[in-house]
Amino acid sequence: MSEVDHKKIAQDGIWDNNAGFVQLLGLCPLLAVSGTVVNALGMGIATTLVLLMSNITIAGIRNVVRDEIRIPVFVMVIAAFVTVTQLLVQAFAFPLYQTLGLFIALITTNCAIIGRAEAFAARNGMLASATDGLMMGLGFTLVLVLLGSMREIIGQGTWLADAQLLFGPAAANWGFTIVENYRGLLVAALPPGAFICLGFLIAGKNVMDRW
Repeated sequence: MSEVDHKKIAQDGIWDNNAGFVQLLGLCPLLAVSGTVVNALGMGIATTLVLLMSNITIAGIRNVVRDEIRIPVFVMVIAAFVTVTQLLVQAFAFPLYQTLGLFIALITTNCAIIGRAEAFAARNGMLASATDGLMMGLGFTLVLVLLGSMREIIGQGTWLADAQLLFGPAAANWGFTIVENYRGLLVAALPPGAFICLGFLIAGKNVMDRW
């Protein structure tokens, strides 16, 4: 594909066709684990890795998989990479794994990943599919981090607290206290707060698109 094509893929993944802002896919992990920036970033990295590897693999086998069994094969490929990702998180960031828990396994059923496999990787080459998977993953991570930042700041008055869960003991002091002696706003940490914050983010994107 040409350079222009790759730029269009990147723009679609990060902004124009963002899975969280535009397609509203993958809302379960998006809302469930975005209570803090660290949790959101960890889930975003895991999802991006699965998107990237599954897109490459599916693009590589697309011409040898019959249409009748296409979807089950795609799900098996995605599940395999989810398992690999889950084991990597367990091995290198076990405290974060204890926090994210079941939601890493649920990446298998994330509509954003299955949708990209069916809509893009099954119809394009490996290089283009790798670009699509990476950019869609980065776009999804962007939404997670923005949502996690809003909820953590409003709910706890901190930003990047407990960074050691993702980056190790050396990151224990990376966090910031935005508001001293802040008692927190409970609704930001609850599901209603996640929906409200996501609504504001989507509204902000729509305003920027109109400009």
